[in-house]
Amino acid sequence: MSTNAFRRTAGCGLALAALTSCGRAPSFDILGSFFPAWLVCLALGLLLTVGARWLLLHLQIVIAFPVLTYPCLTALFTFALWLAFFR
Repeated sequence: MSTNAFRRTAGCGLALAALTSCGRAPSFDILGSFFPAWLVCLALGLLLTVGARWLLLHLQIVIAFPVLTYPCLTALFTFALWLAFFR
């Protein structure tokens, strides 16, 4: 088998393997539009991060690296919501 034929076959195989996971994506119907579930989890994660920031400010807890802390907190809340509701 030549190198070009092997690459073409391997590329088609990888493309098919990548597309098999797109079969059932959880989504929500919001006002007639379908939004992916991860987008809803991200929006709720942002709201929870804003709530956590308000709580930390209210309790007068100083965050050393807020540029690093709040995106990580958003990711934590987003992934936790995804795992709690969709896995």
